[in-house]
Amino acid sequence: MRITFVGDSMTIGSAGDFTWRYRMWQHLNRTFGGPYRIVGPRHRLHDPAADAPESDAYADPAFPERARRHLAGWGEGWLQMAPLIRETVREYRPDLLLVSLGLIDLGFYTQAGPTAANVRTFVAEAREADPGIRMVLLPVIPNIRALTDPFFAVECEHFNELLGKAVADLDTTASPLLLASHPADYDIHGDTYDGTHPNRSGEHRIAAAFAEAMHQAWDLGGPYLPAS
Repeated sequence: MRITFVGDSMTIGSAGDFTWRYRMWQHLNRTFGGPYRIVGPRHRLHDPAADAPESDAYADPAFPERARRHLAGWGEGWLQMAPLIRETVREYRPDLLLVSLGLIDLGFYTQAGPTAANVRTFVAEAREADPGIRMVLLPVIPNIRALTDPFFAVECEHFNELLGKAVADLDTTASPLLLASHPADYDIHGDTYDGTHPNRSGEHRIAAAFAEAMHQAWDLGGPYLPAS
């Protein structure tokens, strides 16, 4: 099984972060029960000083380079990833995409309707490269802006409804799609370090949402049990 993480700033992480990708790697090592590989064109964290993906300063330096691979970027959303995913799938041959996108789109680029259209383009592009690829998509987790910007809060809710519809419409036996549940008990005050980006508990909650979806629907891995 070859797995690619696709996401925005919450997925790439910043210098000094563990990242939810690290938590998922720990989970897969404990529960997957077979060979797997994490693949993708990128491996670094975002470096705030350079405002670029140039940092290798993961919180756990023992996180191996081979497990750091991803397709994630600070400030990148469905809009940016849809044009990249066909070539990524063709070159790195993932069997499974774990995708967390949408917040940056709604915050800066597109409203809910066009963002949902980009989801559909993304799925179509991935399938052009591999008609049998699987995907797990995470709903948008509204950040602190949603507490003070009612329009943004509504857009987040609307997009998640459209995302659910897209998954239902596009799911096939040949290329299954899953909509992960919103991370259980996620609290932007307790599970982020700045109102948006996950801290240790937030990373575990995001990883758990993906892990539980995979386990319950496809019997991949086991129930999520956080490591330290």
